Amino acid sequence: MTKKRIIVACGGAVATSTVAANRIEDLCKEQGIPVEMIQYRVSEIGANCDGIDLIVTTARVTKDYGVPLENGMAFVSGVGIEAAEEKILSHLK
Repeated sequence: MTKKRIIVACGGAVATSTVAANRIEDLCKEQGIPVEMIQYRVSEIGANCDGIDLIVTTARVTKDYGVPLENGMAFVSGVGIEAAEEKILSHLK
């Protein structure tokens, strides 16, 4: 299986995106899905989404980048995490 490239973004590209990226990476390992996690600020997504399979943000984003986009706040808050995991896996399988 080819490595899936995932952007995880938040307002500052540090705190919440790191928490979400680590959880998503663990989830993908459990499912046997090879991934490359890339962290950006939300403002940097547009310039960096070539060859990306999925974008997960912990900030509210409504722009269409032509790539599947999911909200990753569940990975930070713990609320609705199963649903978020299912959505992410559906894009990667």
